Amino acid sequence: MNPIIKEDHLHLWLAKIKIICLKMFGRRASQLLRELASCEPGQLTAYNTDTFEQVIKECNEHNLQLQSLIRKIEDANLDIQTTRNEDHFGAVIHHLSLARNKRGLMSYMYNRAEIIQSLRWTIGPVLPLEIQEKLNYSEEEYYKNHSTAIEAYMSQLDLDLTVDMVPPKDPYIRVKVLDDIGEVCLGEHTISLTPQSLHFIKRVDAEPFILQGLMEEFLE
Repeated sequence: MNPIIKEDHLHLWLAKIKIICLKMFGRRASQLLRELASCEPGQLTAYNTDTFEQVIKECNEHNLQLQSLIRKIEDANLDIQTTRNEDHFGAVIHHLSLARNKRGLMSYMYNRAEIIQSLRWTIGPVLPLEIQEKLNYSEEEYYKNHSTAIEAYMSQLDLDLTVDMVPPKDPYIRVKVLDDIGEVCLGEHTISLTPQSLHFIKRVDAEPFILQGLMEEFLE
């Protein structure tokens, strides 16, 4: 076989390489993205540690093969920029596969991070256990650091940015207490928030409890 691929075969080879990359490599990374797509907007599946680590391992293998083929071309005293032999196209396959896997991993982490950020605004500083169990350690730390940054910023402003995410029609709201919250001070008054009790209070005072699942808006 002639080690140098003729120019008129170049486009055919490149097309075949792309097909090979799609069929042979990147399946695990695409599985992670399918998991994201299967969720309802704003929802998370459990962090897929096994598949993520398999993709990392596959990336390392592609990198080793890529470096080996590049050294082979260089050892043959061939110009790496112009050589179009089987080693070159093998290197291209591993390079494209590596890039494809990296894009998949980055997309998986980025989209999960976006959802985790949004949870701070919709749920509050403490995540329910069923959501915490879906995060890995790095995501848990990311959520804590993100929450701390928001708390520090709101403290500087002396303003709670997490309330009234949608402009209310009425500053007051009727709520039903779902759990035993106990005695709390709301403004200048202290009230007892016992289970199943109804109260008419400021929306800004109610929303932190609503976000934590301790009370709900009571709609007649």
